[in-house]
Amino acid sequence: MPGPGYYWIGKEEEQELLDLIRARYLFRYGDEKDPSFKHRVKTLEQEVCSGFGVKHALAVSSGTAALIVAMAAAGIGPGDEVIVPGYTFIASMSSVIFCNAVPVLAEVDESLTLDPKDVESRITPHTKAILPVHMIGNPADLNALKGIADKHNLLLIEDTAQAFGGSYKGKRLGTIGLLGTYSFNIFKTINAGDGGMVVTGNEDLYKQAFAFHDQGHFPLRMGVEVGNRAVIGQNFRMTELNAAVLLAQFRKLDKILERLRTLKARFKRQIQDIAGLEFRRINDSDGECGTILTVLLPDRKSADAVAERLNTTTVAHSGWHVYNNMENILNMRTLNPKNNPLKNQHYKGKAEYRKGMLPQTDRLLERAINISVGVVDAGLGSAFGINLESTDQEVDRQAERFRTTVESIL
Repeated sequence: MPGPGYYWIGKEEEQELLDLIRARYLFRYGDEKDPSFKHRVKTLEQEVCSGFGVKHALAVSSGTAALIVAMAAAGIGPGDEVIVPGYTFIASMSSVIFCNAVPVLAEVDESLTLDPKDVESRITPHTKAILPVHMIGNPADLNALKGIADKHNLLLIEDTAQAFGGSYKGKRLGTIGLLGTYSFNIFKTINAGDGGMVVTGNEDLYKQAFAFHDQGHFPLRMGVEVGNRAVIGQNFRMTELNAAVLLAQFRKLDKILERLRTLKARFKRQIQDIAGLEFRRINDSDGECGTILTVLLPDRKSADAVAERLNTTTVAHSGWHVYNNMENILNMRTLNPKNNPLKNQHYKGKAEYRKGMLPQTDRLLERAINISVGVVDAGLGSAFGINLESTDQEVDRQAERFRTTVESIL
């Protein structure tokens, strides 16, 4: 059940890995004068900065690590609220909790990303940040959300785990907020099995993020320091092996996105005239990644029937991407009850977690079906569809199957 980059792993990735294995040096730091040190992590960071037009990029071990590092760098902590969508991967919420802060769940709109109107209604004196998630390749309404953040003096941190390479109004997703985060696990646009990245245009935040991700060390070094650490940090470093694969994948990114958008357009053209069928709103049609085609049926009953015949599920049943299905979040099951952020002495708010608390989100997701274009993932509700290597004939065949199924039910 992989993402787009999986299908195009080939000789380029193989060569990058062979170069490293033959050199036998797999750590991200070393002497740049030493020919055995290939500095693939540093090169990846530099190429993303250049390709995305951002000043600073920091490679880390996962997308979840990227979120934790970004929030730690931004100073989010005990007593702070962070507004997150009810439709997102669980890491968008758990990372807030691991910073001892409080995720505040908000509605999504017809784009299946944060509803700006609902976001503004949930702002309290405890709100510190807004975390828009560019869910399944679709940019959030960043103009509106950035306007709200600026109006209320809040941080805007982009969770771009599911939309690496996408853009909004001509700017790459992740580079518009104060900080942006990416994920490179097997389900993402490009992947190395796992990995993540933080990007920012703010040098001070970059230094904070770097220090936190590597035991407090200052950035802009290539060797191991002793006795010159800025803060107490963690170890969220990326290895040279992950970076080598990601470099090869990153250099294919634009071709991957072009292929995804072509496939999606072909599939959508063949079903867009089905009576009673709607599509989720795309906030930037030029910048959407095209990994998923989301359709909306008239009601839950018809959506359930279509999904069953296609051997998939509605989005409402897509596991840990829907707040209703996150039993550990709903019950705030932290390993140590004393670390429950809702019970922190600094928190004076009234955040709540219960099934059905986001009725607009519930109504949308229960009649939505994700058709795979590049992310074939039952956990996202995208078990039915096509993939990056599908031929025109396969696209047409699946589109016809979808049409026949829907028309037989509606």
